[in-house]
Amino acid sequence: MGYVFRTEEQQMAVDGLRRFLHAEIDPVFNREYRDRFLPRERMSAVMRQLAEFGLVSGVVGADRGGLGLDWLTSLMLFEEVAATSADLSVPVLINSFGAVMLDKIAPSHLRERYLPGLLSGENFISMGISEPDVGSNVLEIKTRARRDGDHYVINGEKTWISNGEYSDFLICTCRTSDDPRRGLTHFLLDRKEHPYEVRGIHKIGLNSQSTSQIFLTDVRVPARNIIGNEGEGLKNTLSLFERSRVFVAAQGLGIARRALEEATRYATERRQHGKVIAGHQLIAAMLAEMATNVDAARLLTYRAASMIEAGVPAEMEAAMAKYFACEAAVTIARQAVQIHGANGVTTEFLVEKLAREAIIVPIPEGTTQMQQLIIGRALTGVGAF
Repeated sequence: MGYVFRTEEQQMAVDGLRRFLHAEIDPVFNREYRDRFLPRERMSAVMRQLAEFGLVSGVVGADRGGLGLDWLTSLMLFEEVAATSADLSVPVLINSFGAVMLDKIAPSHLRERYLPGLLSGENFISMGISEPDVGSNVLEIKTRARRDGDHYVINGEKTWISNGEYSDFLICTCRTSDDPRRGLTHFLLDRKEHPYEVRGIHKIGLNSQSTSQIFLTDVRVPARNIIGNEGEGLKNTLSLFERSRVFVAAQGLGIARRALEEATRYATERRQHGKVIAGHQLIAAMLAEMATNVDAARLLTYRAASMIEAGVPAEMEAAMAKYFACEAAVTIARQAVQIHGANGVTTEFLVEKLAREAIIVPIPEGTTQMQQLIIGRALTGVGAF
């Protein structure tokens, strides 16, 4: 909805994926497993199918077994997934950025062992950053990795971890020294070889996928399982945030777009006072505002992706995209419920689910307020902390 500039190849990729998602995925996540946890075997089967369209596989170059798509094309495909199912977009997002980390900074023995399974859709990764008392401020991470000969012994707790119940392995951010900035290190924990405890978290939405607590008790990991170099965990984490925020913006965009599509369809079918409700001025005005905000969100999101692809720093632009698109999703989904009237609060219509999902997306990868602080710092050079 709304014109999008795409190359012929991009349009073909989007169209093919959209047909598949409509036929095969929408019925699973929005009817069969609506608000119910999708078992790992079923989720893995879906991820294997998506890999053929360039989801996860697209973010890694052909020399490492991926499809080597540019970031903007990858984002266009991701938007289609998010518009079909925000639940499904979560493992796609996490596996994609796990694949990027393995591709860019993992030692060869870990990359060669774990990357192929991510690209094929066979395996799942979790990224263990957030803790019970640690959200946006990565410097406060408390999970400790203590050196013991050729190994590290890890103790701590992670929370709000996507893919936790599905995960085959975990990239865990740990404190290896008391230095605030150079004391964080990433470790790869194989769930079978370095067992960690996982407990699911039930939420107001996005319950068809896994969000978990992870408990690490004397987990013994070889030193050779460090991702990147010791002490570079903060730098490596922050370098990913710029890109991942753009993809969370695309999650918001996908939810907003689907809410607009559902509201438009309903408004052209529902009749009141002798005509379809789309013919009433206030409904038309609401749809116009919703459509304008969807397009504005897409322009901000695609701009940030294009800057990243071009190698241009985009910290402020990524924050703007994440801030605007995710808040727009909340407003647009709320308006879609209003257009549906009483039907909008029933589980018979999708907008009820979209409204609950929209409330969530302004929170991960830095809340709306954190994005505002990033934008303010970029404009003034004055930090809030």
